[in-house]
Amino acid sequence: MSFFDITSDVSYFDEDLNKKILTKVATNCYQPANQLLLNLLGEYSDFKITFCISGIMLDQLKKYAPQLIESFQQLLATGSVEFLSETNSHSLAFIKSKDLFTEQVRVHQKKMMETFNYKPRVFRNTELIYSHKIGGWIKSLGYKAMLTEGADKVLKGRSPNKLYHYPEARKFKLLLRNYRLSDDIAFRFSNRSWSGWPLTAEKFAGWIKKMSGSENLINLFMDYETLGEHQWKSTGIFKFIEALPAHILKNQEGYFVTPSEAIGKLRAKEIFRTMAPISWADEQRDLSAWLGNHMQLEAFDFLYSLAEKVNKIDDHEISLTWDYLQASDHFYYMSTKMLNDGTVHAYFSPYKSPHQAFTNYMNTLTNFEYRLDAMLKA
Repeated sequence: MSFFDITSDVSYFDEDLNKKILTKVATNCYQPANQLLLNLLGEYSDFKITFCISGIMLDQLKKYAPQLIESFQQLLATGSVEFLSETNSHSLAFIKSKDLFTEQVRVHQKKMMETFNYKPRVFRNTELIYSHKIGGWIKSLGYKAMLTEGADKVLKGRSPNKLYHYPEARKFKLLLRNYRLSDDIAFRFSNRSWSGWPLTAEKFAGWIKKMSGSENLINLFMDYETLGEHQWKSTGIFKFIEALPAHILKNQEGYFVTPSEAIGKLRAKEIFRTMAPISWADEQRDLSAWLGNHMQLEAFDFLYSLAEKVNKIDDHEISLTWDYLQASDHFYYMSTKMLNDGTVHAYFSPYKSPHQAFTNYMNTLTNFEYRLDAMLKA
């Protein structure tokens, strides 16, 4: 949105572009990946998968690719798939307010029940962001466990391949991502300069076997778009996934579990504690991917300064717009990081520069505030 549109009645979102991108990713990833996983679940009774789908993603699927909703329902019906809970807008609301965060979680719960008749037991926050405070909030909402990053700066030499527990509540479990193994697939799979290339299912299963044991839990978390979008079909990513279950299950000590099964089968002997938020993003694994510069902070503060006005207005379009404006991607596009982290941010952004992303977002918020004020005066 340009400055000259600030007081105009214009659409904030490019629906044609949204449809184009979702259709492309569905064709490259979601449709073939869902079918592949459905086939594998039919072939291997011990194979398990877990998904986390935000509320605004469910909205997009229902609008542009309703057949995928049915496909995910079929996957759930196998009994070998678990769905996780998260914030409806894949937002950073937890930074501003427990109430805002809790409302986001509640809306997502409702959509999961409406779409899948399913109530998740395990929580995954936006981008695996976690802190002691967030863990306490999620525990108080009745969840049994939460996923987060196996960050070296928190583990300090301990292994991520264990089940951990919240400091003040042994029954609230924490599952940590093994980021090295996860990123071997998500980022390095097609990198011919990587020492592990080419990565075969047999080789990867061998790495896991060396780590396996009765108390070990190796969590692989990655963007679903890894399959066919970030790693194109031509890289062999689908063949890799197709062959992986058989090689994992050859190991007598190796088996697949969902998060709920893991917390039921394994003991959590050690505490995982971090007061500062961690995430799975960039080398720092903190919040700097979204709130690391002045543009991001200014935009974030402006957004949530509108919360009180939004809450006073009972209007479906306003609520929907508010949900979409909270998506963490808006702030991710404003990142000015350099080197490898900057390359990743630029790859995902539809804008020519972080400054263009900032300008467009701030103009949009200004227009949104103008609309809110007009409705409150009416």
